[in-house]
Amino acid sequence: MPPSSGLHQVSDPGRTFGARLRAAMDRRGQLCVGIDPHPALLAAWGLNDDAAALERFSLTVLEAAGEYAAAVKPQVALFERHGSAGLAALERVLAACSDAGILSIADAKRGDIGSTMAAYADAWLRDGSALAADSVTLSPYLGFESLRPALDLAAASGRGVFVLALTSNPEGASVQHVGGPRSVAARIVDAAAAENRRELAGREEAPGLDGAADGADAPMPRSRPLGSTGLVIGATVGSALTELGIRPAAADTPILAPGLGAQGATGADLRATFGEAYPNVLATSSRDILRAGPAVAGLRDAARRTLAGLGGS
Repeated sequence: MPPSSGLHQVSDPGRTFGARLRAAMDRRGQLCVGIDPHPALLAAWGLNDDAAALERFSLTVLEAAGEYAAAVKPQVALFERHGSAGLAALERVLAACSDAGILSIADAKRGDIGSTMAAYADAWLRDGSALAADSVTLSPYLGFESLRPALDLAAASGRGVFVLALTSNPEGASVQHVGGPRSVAARIVDAAAAENRRELAGREEAPGLDGAADGADAPMPRSRPLGSTGLVIGATVGSALTELGIRPAAADTPILAPGLGAQGATGADLRATFGEAYPNVLATSSRDILRAGPAVAGLRDAARRTLAGLGGS
Protein backbone atom coordinates (compact mmCIF):
# COMPACT_ATOMS: atom_id res chain seq x y z
CA MET A 1 0.00 0.00 0.00
CA PRO A 2 1.44 3.43 -0.94
CA PRO A 3 2.24 5.95 1.80
CA SER A 4 -0.73 7.96 2.98
CA SER A 5 -1.19 11.65 2.35
CA GLY A 6 -1.13 12.32 6.11
CA LEU A 7 -4.55 14.02 6.37
CA HIS A 8 -7.99 12.59 5.81
CA GLN A 9 -10.07 14.59 3.37
CA VAL A 10 -13.63 13.73 2.35
CA SER A 11 -13.26 11.92 -0.98
CA ASP A 12 -16.39 13.45 -2.52
CA PRO A 13 -17.13 16.74 -0.71
CA GLY A 14 -20.22 17.32 -2.84
CA ARG A 15 -22.05 14.37 -1.24
CA THR A 16 -23.20 13.69 2.27
CA PHE A 17 -21.86 10.80 4.32
CA GLY A 18 -25.20 9.01 3.96
CA ALA A 19 -25.03 9.25 0.17
CA ARG A 20 -21.43 8.02 0.13
CA LEU A 21 -22.26 5.16 2.49
CA ARG A 22 -25.19 4.07 0.33
CA ALA A 23 -23.00 4.16 -2.77
CA ALA A 24 -20.33 2.09 -1.01
CA MET A 25 -22.87 -0.47 0.18
CA ASP A 26 -24.40 -0.74 -3.29
CA ARG A 27 -20.94 -1.24 -4.80
CA ARG A 28 -19.28 -3.49 -2.21
CA GLY A 29 -22.04 -4.85 0.00
CA GLN A 30 -22.97 -4.49 3.67
CA LEU A 31 -19.75 -5.53 5.39
CA CYS A 32 -17.77 -3.35 7.78
CA VAL A 33 -14.46 -4.82 8.94
CA GLY A 34 -13.40 -3.89 12.44
CA ILE A 35 -9.74 -2.97 12.88
CA ASP A 36 -9.20 -4.20 16.44
CA PRO A 37 -5.49 -4.69 17.20
CA HIS A 38 -5.95 -6.52 20.50
CA PRO A 39 -2.68 -7.62 22.15
CA ALA A 40 -3.60 -11.29 21.68
CA LEU A 41 -4.23 -10.78 17.96
CA LEU A 42 -0.96 -8.92 17.54
CA ALA A 43 0.83 -11.83 19.20
CA ALA A 44 -1.01 -14.35 17.00
CA TRP A 45 0.20 -12.40 13.98
CA GLY A 46 3.79 -12.49 15.28
CA LEU A 47 3.80 -8.75 15.99
CA ASN A 48 4.97 -6.78 19.00
CA ASP A 49 2.48 -4.91 21.14
CA ASP A 50 3.59 -1.44 20.11
CA ALA A 51 2.45 1.44 17.91
CA ALA A 52 4.47 0.35 14.87
CA ALA A 53 2.80 -3.05 14.99
CA LEU A 54 -0.63 -1.44 15.26
CA GLU A 55 -0.01 0.46 12.05
CA ARG A 56 1.32 -2.59 10.22
CA PHE A 57 -1.65 -4.66 11.43
CA SER A 58 -4.16 -1.99 10.40
CA LEU A 59 -2.72 -1.36 6.94
CA THR A 60 -2.67 -5.10 6.27
CA VAL A 61 -6.37 -5.34 7.18
CA LEU A 62 -7.12 -2.33 5.00
CA GLU A 63 -5.29 -3.87 2.03
CA ALA A 64 -7.15 -7.15 2.44
CA ALA A 65 -10.61 -5.71 3.09
CA GLY A 66 -10.65 -3.04 0.42
CA GLU A 67 -12.37 -5.15 -2.21
CA TYR A 68 -15.07 -6.49 0.11
CA ALA A 69 -15.83 -3.87 2.78
CA ALA A 70 -17.99 -0.78 2.45
CA ALA A 71 -16.22 0.61 5.53
CA VAL A 72 -13.63 -0.19 8.16
CA LYS A 73 -13.97 0.60 11.87
CA PRO A 74 -10.77 1.20 13.85
CA GLN A 75 -11.31 0.69 17.59
CA VAL A 76 -9.87 3.92 18.98
CA ALA A 77 -9.22 2.60 22.50
CA LEU A 78 -6.73 0.04 21.19
CA PHE A 79 -4.69 2.88 19.68
CA GLU A 80 -5.08 5.18 22.69
CA ARG A 81 -3.50 2.59 24.99
CA HIS A 82 -0.20 3.33 23.23
CA GLY A 83 -0.43 7.05 23.94
CA SER A 84 0.69 9.65 21.42
CA ALA A 85 2.48 7.06 19.28
CA GLY A 86 -0.71 5.04 19.03
CA LEU A 87 -2.77 8.07 18.05
CA ALA A 88 -0.16 8.99 15.44
CA ALA A 89 -0.54 5.49 14.01
CA LEU A 90 -4.31 5.95 13.94
CA GLU A 91 -3.90 9.26 12.10
CA ARG A 92 -1.94 7.48 9.39
CA VAL A 93 -4.45 4.64 9.21
CA LEU A 94 -7.35 7.08 8.76
CA ALA A 95 -5.41 8.90 6.05
CA ALA A 96 -4.72 5.57 4.33
CA CYS A 97 -8.47 4.81 4.36
CA SER A 98 -9.06 8.11 2.60
CA ASP A 99 -6.34 7.42 0.06
CA ALA A 100 -7.81 3.97 -0.62
CA GLY A 101 -11.36 5.28 -0.98
CA ILE A 102 -12.70 3.19 1.91
CA LEU A 103 -15.04 4.82 4.40
CA SER A 104 -13.75 4.98 7.97
CA ILE A 105 -15.74 4.81 11.19
CA ALA A 106 -13.72 5.91 14.22
CA ASP A 107 -15.12 3.81 17.05
CA ALA A 108 -14.50 6.39 19.76
CA LYS A 109 -17.92 6.47 21.50
CA ARG A 110 -17.51 10.11 22.48
CA GLY A 111 -20.16 11.99 24.44
CA ASP A 112 -20.07 15.11 26.59
CA ILE A 113 -21.61 18.56 26.89
CA GLY A 114 -20.95 22.05 25.62
CA SER A 115 -17.43 23.06 24.69
CA THR A 116 -16.07 19.60 25.51
CA MET A 117 -18.41 17.94 23.02
CA ALA A 118 -17.47 20.62 20.50
CA ALA A 119 -13.79 19.75 21.02
CA TYR A 120 -14.47 16.05 20.43
CA ALA A 121 -16.37 16.96 17.27
CA ASP A 122 -13.48 19.15 16.14
CA ALA A 123 -11.03 16.27 16.57
CA TRP A 124 -13.00 13.60 14.71
CA LEU A 125 -15.11 15.52 12.19
CA ARG A 126 -13.37 18.76 11.19
CA ASP A 127 -11.82 19.14 7.76
CA GLY A 128 -8.05 19.22 8.18
CA SER A 129 -7.96 17.44 11.54
CA ALA A 130 -5.39 14.65 11.50
CA LEU A 131 -7.92 12.42 13.31
CA ALA A 132 -10.87 13.25 11.05
CA ALA A 133 -12.74 10.12 9.97
CA ASP A 134 -15.68 9.73 7.62
CA SER A 135 -17.78 9.10 10.72
CA VAL A 136 -17.47 8.59 14.46
CA THR A 137 -19.45 6.68 17.07
CA LEU A 138 -21.10 8.78 19.79
CA SER A 139 -22.69 8.10 23.18
CA PRO A 140 -25.98 10.00 23.77
CA TYR A 141 -26.43 9.27 27.47
CA LEU A 142 -26.04 12.90 28.51
CA GLY A 143 -29.05 13.58 26.27
CA PHE A 144 -29.26 13.32 22.49
CA GLU A 145 -29.07 17.10 22.09
CA SER A 146 -25.75 17.13 23.94
CA LEU A 147 -24.38 15.71 20.67
CA ARG A 148 -25.47 18.80 18.71
CA PRO A 149 -21.91 20.12 18.11
CA ALA A 150 -20.98 16.82 16.46
CA LEU A 151 -24.24 16.52 14.53
CA ASP A 152 -23.86 20.03 13.14
CA LEU A 153 -20.17 19.71 12.30
CA ALA A 154 -20.73 16.35 10.62
CA ALA A 155 -23.43 17.91 8.45
CA ALA A 156 -21.21 20.87 7.58
CA SER A 157 -18.19 18.74 6.68
CA GLY A 158 -20.00 15.96 4.79
CA ARG A 159 -19.26 13.42 7.50
CA GLY A 160 -21.50 11.23 9.63
CA VAL A 161 -22.08 9.86 13.11
CA PHE A 162 -23.32 6.58 14.57
CA VAL A 163 -25.16 7.04 17.87
CA LEU A 164 -25.33 4.21 20.42
CA ALA A 165 -28.97 3.13 20.63
CA LEU A 166 -29.45 -0.54 21.47
CA THR A 167 -26.31 -2.43 22.34
CA SER A 168 -26.10 -6.17 22.92
CA ASN A 169 -24.04 -6.13 26.13
CA PRO A 170 -26.15 -7.38 29.08
CA GLU A 171 -25.63 -4.17 31.07
CA GLY A 172 -27.08 -2.02 28.29
CA ALA A 173 -30.66 -3.09 28.96
CA SER A 174 -30.63 -1.48 32.41
CA VAL A 175 -30.52 1.92 30.71
CA GLN A 176 -31.60 1.45 27.11
CA HIS A 177 -34.77 -0.60 27.77
CA VAL A 178 -36.14 1.67 30.48
CA GLY A 179 -39.49 3.24 29.62
CA GLY A 180 -41.29 0.46 27.79
CA PRO A 181 -42.98 1.85 24.65
CA ARG A 182 -41.09 5.12 25.17
CA SER A 183 -37.80 3.50 26.10
CA VAL A 184 -34.50 5.35 26.11
CA ALA A 185 -33.47 3.37 23.03
CA ALA A 186 -36.70 4.26 21.21
CA ARG A 187 -36.16 7.95 21.90
CA ILE A 188 -32.64 7.80 20.53
CA VAL A 189 -33.90 6.04 17.39
CA ASP A 190 -36.62 8.68 16.96
CA ALA A 191 -34.15 11.54 17.43
CA ALA A 192 -31.79 10.10 14.80
CA ALA A 193 -34.73 9.60 12.43
CA ALA A 194 -35.70 13.25 12.85
CA GLU A 195 -32.15 14.33 11.95
CA ASN A 196 -32.27 12.22 8.81
CA ARG A 197 -35.72 13.44 7.78
CA ARG A 198 -34.45 17.00 7.90
CA GLU A 199 -31.35 16.10 5.91
CA LEU A 200 -33.17 14.08 3.26
CA ALA A 201 -35.85 16.73 2.82
CA GLY A 202 -33.19 19.10 1.56
CA ARG A 203 -31.14 16.62 -0.47
CA GLU A 204 -31.51 16.73 -4.23
CA GLU A 205 -31.31 12.96 -4.56
CA ALA A 206 -34.00 12.36 -1.89
CA PRO A 207 -36.42 10.65 -4.35
CA GLY A 208 -33.81 7.89 -4.73
CA LEU A 209 -30.24 7.57 -5.91
CA ASP A 210 -29.66 6.11 -9.36
CA GLY A 211 -33.27 6.70 -10.31
CA ALA A 212 -34.69 4.16 -7.84
CA ALA A 213 -38.40 4.32 -7.08
CA ASP A 214 -39.40 5.37 -3.58
CA GLY A 215 -43.14 4.81 -3.40
CA ALA A 216 -44.77 4.25 -0.01
CA ASP A 217 -45.86 0.72 -0.92
CA ALA A 218 -42.73 -0.28 -2.82
CA PRO A 219 -40.18 -2.68 -1.31
CA MET A 220 -37.08 -0.95 -0.01
CA PRO A 221 -34.50 -0.95 -2.84
CA ARG A 222 -30.79 -1.17 -2.12
CA SER A 223 -30.33 2.28 -3.68
CA ARG A 224 -32.77 4.14 -1.43
CA PRO A 225 -31.01 7.14 0.16
CA LEU A 226 -29.51 7.11 3.62
CA GLY A 227 -29.21 9.94 6.09
CA SER A 228 -25.91 10.72 7.77
CA THR A 229 -27.02 10.18 11.40
CA GLY A 230 -26.66 6.48 12.02
CA LEU A 231 -27.44 4.20 14.92
CA VAL A 232 -25.42 1.50 16.64
CA ILE A 233 -27.68 -1.50 17.21
CA GLY A 234 -26.05 -4.78 18.17
CA ALA A 235 -26.31 -7.67 15.75
CA THR A 236 -27.27 -9.94 18.66
CA VAL A 237 -30.11 -7.87 20.19
CA GLY A 238 -32.57 -10.51 18.98
CA SER A 239 -36.18 -9.69 19.75
CA ALA A 240 -35.43 -6.47 21.68
CA LEU A 241 -36.42 -4.25 18.75
CA THR A 242 -39.83 -5.89 18.56
CA GLU A 243 -40.33 -5.94 22.33
CA LEU A 244 -39.57 -2.21 22.55
CA GLY A 245 -41.68 -1.35 19.51
CA ILE A 246 -38.72 0.10 17.59
CA ARG A 247 -38.82 0.29 13.78
CA PRO A 248 -35.33 1.40 12.74
CA ALA A 249 -36.25 1.65 9.04
CA ALA A 250 -37.72 5.09 9.76
CA ALA A 251 -36.18 7.98 7.83
CA ASP A 252 -33.64 5.76 6.12
CA THR A 253 -31.26 5.64 9.06
CA PRO A 254 -27.99 3.72 8.59
CA ILE A 255 -27.44 1.02 11.20
CA LEU A 256 -24.02 -0.12 12.36
CA ALA A 257 -24.50 -3.65 13.71
CA PRO A 258 -21.44 -5.04 15.53
CA GLY A 259 -21.45 -8.69 16.54
CA LEU A 260 -21.30 -10.58 13.25
CA GLY A 261 -19.25 -13.77 13.41
CA ALA A 262 -17.28 -14.30 16.60
CA GLN A 263 -20.05 -12.86 18.79
CA GLY A 264 -22.54 -15.29 17.27
CA ALA A 265 -24.68 -13.36 14.79
CA THR A 266 -25.14 -14.60 11.22
CA GLY A 267 -26.48 -12.94 8.11
CA ALA A 268 -29.76 -14.81 8.64
CA ASP A 269 -29.97 -13.45 12.20
CA LEU A 270 -29.50 -9.90 10.91
CA ARG A 271 -32.24 -10.28 8.32
CA ALA A 272 -34.60 -11.66 10.97
CA THR A 273 -33.72 -8.97 13.52
CA PHE A 274 -33.88 -5.94 11.26
CA GLY A 275 -36.57 -6.98 8.78
CA GLU A 276 -37.41 -4.16 6.38
CA ALA A 277 -34.46 -2.15 7.69
CA TYR A 278 -31.94 -4.83 6.67
CA PRO A 279 -30.81 -2.99 3.49
CA ASN A 280 -29.66 -0.14 5.77
CA VAL A 281 -27.54 -2.42 7.97
CA LEU A 282 -23.74 -2.22 7.90
CA ALA A 283 -22.72 -5.44 9.64
CA THR A 284 -19.42 -5.43 11.49
CA SER A 285 -17.13 -8.41 11.80
CA SER A 286 -13.79 -8.12 13.55
CA ARG A 287 -12.24 -11.20 15.19
CA ASP A 288 -13.82 -13.68 12.78
CA ILE A 289 -11.91 -12.03 9.94
CA LEU A 290 -8.82 -10.79 11.78
CA ARG A 291 -7.85 -14.21 13.12
CA ALA A 292 -7.36 -15.31 9.48
CA GLY A 293 -4.25 -13.06 9.30
CA PRO A 294 -1.52 -12.11 8.99
CA ALA A 295 -1.49 -13.21 5.35
CA VAL A 296 -3.44 -10.82 3.12
CA ALA A 297 -4.83 -13.78 1.15
CA GLY A 298 -6.27 -15.37 4.29
CA LEU A 299 -7.84 -12.13 5.46
CA ARG A 300 -9.25 -11.48 2.00
CA ASP A 301 -10.80 -14.94 1.84
CA ALA A 302 -12.35 -14.51 5.30
CA ALA A 303 -13.81 -11.14 4.29
CA ARG A 304 -15.19 -12.63 1.07
CA ARG A 305 -16.88 -15.50 2.93
CA THR A 306 -18.35 -13.12 5.49
CA LEU A 307 -19.73 -10.84 2.79
CA ALA A 308 -21.26 -13.81 0.99
CA GLY A 309 -23.10 -14.72 4.19
CA LEU A 310 -24.68 -11.27 4.18
CA GLY A 311 -25.99 -11.75 0.67
CA GLY A 312 -23.13 -9.93 -1.06
CA SER A 313 -20.99 -11.13 -3.93
